[in-house]
Amino acid sequence: MKLTVVGAGGHAKVIIATARAAGWSVEVIVDDDQRRWGTTIGGIAIAGPSSAELANPNATCVLAIGDNATRRRLGATARCRFATIVHPHASVDPSVALGLGTVVFAGAVIQPDTRIGAHGIANTGCSIDHDCVLGDAVHVAPGARLAGEVTLGDEVFVGIGAVLIPRVKVGARTTIGAGAAVVRDLPAGVVAVGVPARVRG
Repeated sequence: MKLTVVGAGGHAKVIIATARAAGWSVEVIVDDDQRRWGTTIGGIAIAGPSSAELANPNATCVLAIGDNATRRRLGATARCRFATIVHPHASVDPSVALGLGTVVFAGAVIQPDTRIGAHGIANTGCSIDHDCVLGDAVHVAPGARLAGEVTLGDEVFVGIGAVLIPRVKVGARTTIGAGAAVVRDLPAGVVAVGVPARVRG
């Protein structure tokens, strides 16, 4: 299985390691930053720009881009196929629905009947419990914990080590800070930090 990785930052290193562990052959890395062209990640030369690969209906790609809004935008306009990748050391219940382009990293646990939209990131060692619903381009950072029946809108970022209690709802594009404890619903487009989490500003 041949794979093109779009993006050549630090996130790409973990994407490549995850893809290789899952049996993919990473053959191409593309990035729009010309300063990276000709350098390597994991022994693979970085080329560019990314537009040709994203427009190629015969290419299979994954977006190794940490910014949620950019990932969603590129995913919506691309003509390539997108790979959904699960590290063999992740635990994903068979009833879980993963959207196109979503990546599940090592140590992540995703419990029954959870749904994750397109181009999501379930990062290293996170836990997403039963019946959660995550929108498109959501990122659950390393060590974050979602209890059952949590709902996250599109492009939500859940910071490292954050905790969300059962049945809370978080609006689209909201950022939850590292180590925050979300004990009540959060609106769209805000930043929430602290224990308990409060909207900053």
